[in-house]
Amino acid sequence: MKNKLTLIGLLIMLFGCEDVVDVEVPTTSPRLIINGILRVDENEEFVPIEIKVTETNNFFEESPVTSLENAIIIFGQPNPDAPELLNNLATSSLAESAPGSGIYIPDPTFDSDQRIQTSSLLPNTVFILILEHKGRRYAARTPYSKTVPIDNLVQGNETLFDEDDTEVKITISDMTDIENYYVFDFGFGEFLALDDQFIDGQQFEFSYFYQKDLEPGQEIEVNILGADQRFFNYVDLLIEQTQNDGGVFETPAATVRGNVFDVTGLDNNLLFDNVNRPEDFPLGYFAVVEEFSQTLVIE
Repeated sequence: MKNKLTLIGLLIMLFGCEDVVDVEVPTTSPRLIINGILRVDENEEFVPIEIKVTETNNFFEESPVTSLENAIIIFGQPNPDAPELLNNLATSSLAESAPGSGIYIPDPTFDSDQRIQTSSLLPNTVFILILEHKGRRYAARTPYSKTVPIDNLVQGNETLFDEDDTEVKITISDMTDIENYYVFDFGFGEFLALDDQFIDGQQFEFSYFYQKDLEPGQEIEVNILGADQRFFNYVDLLIEQTQNDGGVFETPAATVRGNVFDVTGLDNNLLFDNVNRPEDFPLGYFAVVEEFSQTLVIE
């Protein structure tokens, strides 16, 4: 009996004691985040320019909006004799759409129209984004990446891990003899990066499974974005590090470096991707990509 009472007393002590554990969360200096994925519909008159800037924050807190001192987009065609240089340069000056929004659009108060017409886009057009933030200058360079339309989008009947999975089948026709990279946006923060290594020039069908309950009659939209190899690699790494974490582009993972560089103090803003500043860089990405969309009603 004495042993039983001792055991009961020990159990009461174990379950009755709750220690509060304080976890020290590491703090770092805020880092600029650029959300600059411009999705182009060539049937529209203008490129939908919208650059959103925020800053990193401590763990478990939302990224606060920030403001820029200046923002501009330069674009043109690569010089055949020196591809790093651009011919036929044009610019678009950006301004904050509303004070405190952190969203930058073509400046509506400028003397001339700062919007970029889609008719001016060529497959080899290069865009350079230059930002000034808290006394630092940042720049990103990206080509205009075209893509192919979605040939067919239908609902399938198979499941992957759970009986509530919803299968959709996507068909595209890859362009022949060109290295093509694609980024698929399935909504709900779900993305897929695909290259044409094994499907060059072929029509290709694949399945994607939504691992969530989709109701009959619910409409979903699937988008295909063009990509160069660098953007493809960036998205592929983000998907790997942010699966089931609320969306690839919400807050880029700190370990995935985008294509924006700190170019403070450099004389030539067209030559910067060899900057040896491994610790001085913002997060996020700047890309100008063609987009096609299709919708599907779930049965």
